[in-house]
Amino acid sequence: MHIGLTFDLRQEYLAAGFSDDETAEFDRISTVEALEQALAHLGHTTDRIGHVHQLVRRLAVGDEWDLVFNIAEGLEGIAREAQVPALLDAYGIAYTFSDPLVLALTLHKGLTKTVVRAGGVPTPAFALVHKQQDLQHIDLPFPLFAKPVAEGTGKGITSASKINDAGALQSVVGNLLEEYDQPVLVETYLPGREFTVGILGSGQSARVVATLEIQLLAGAEAGAYSYVNKERCEDLVEYHLGRAEGDAQVAAAERVALDAWRILGCRDGGRVDLRCDAEGVPNFMEVNPLAGLHPEHSDLPILAAKAGVSYVELIRGILASAEPRVAIANRSKARRFRSNESCHPS
Repeated sequence: MHIGLTFDLRQEYLAAGFSDDETAEFDRISTVEALEQALAHLGHTTDRIGHVHQLVRRLAVGDEWDLVFNIAEGLEGIAREAQVPALLDAYGIAYTFSDPLVLALTLHKGLTKTVVRAGGVPTPAFALVHKQQDLQHIDLPFPLFAKPVAEGTGKGITSASKINDAGALQSVVGNLLEEYDQPVLVETYLPGREFTVGILGSGQSARVVATLEIQLLAGAEAGAYSYVNKERCEDLVEYHLGRAEGDAQVAAAERVALDAWRILGCRDGGRVDLRCDAEGVPNFMEVNPLAGLHPEHSDLPILAAKAGVSYVELIRGILASAEPRVAIANRSKARRFRSNESCHPS
């Protein structure tokens, strides 16, 4: 296949004057290069497209691809991850990972928790704070945990995110509202083990690749898998491969992760993050349907490697899940061509 690559390159945005925090979710050039090498190894040709504005320009001149391997996070708005898939849908071009509806939903942590909770998936009680005055209506016991409602890569999460009293709640939430200009999710703090579950596939064909338990080392920000801990994971975090056989909490975490993945309609590959409550029950925290794919720095490739799945095999699995949509797109393209021919007889 001829595969286009959509991505947001961090160095381009930094050069344009955006901050480290604003660009935290964007990709290194080494991620793009690793994807190109893996896809070439699998027999495909690649074409670097870039971010959403570059995609618009390419579509406008009639460029096409058999498939677009999409890792673009987007810059503006809570639905920013849905922008590239929405454009590709409009042009009938197949792409990897979830559709615009799923990506718009899952970036909003409060709406995501509402949907999975309705599906019977355990998730901590929560409240959304749109303005400081909303805090007076929160009726949740301390400790609590606060984070921006629509950020990834641990943005806005620090050791202060675990909150033990009303004064700290006022301060932390006020700072987050001002800094991120979006609602703040306040939820019951989960004190138990933390897992990230890697998933390949879509719907009932989805399967667990591996589960990692995340353990913070001395010197790490305490109480949370924070932005700093993620950025410096090589020094501050240990990842231990969890095994469902013989570990009831890992087995339960994998069941919860798959249930959430299927309820939300996520596709092809990604991660589900969970933490255990005081009774040891794994609770859904959030899902990443557009997971990082840096071969050494991102959680999904890390957990796959620990389970004996190479980077190339991980990419092969993602493509295998997406390929049926390529056939659908080709059939739709053929129908449009025949329709255009019949409407414009020679």
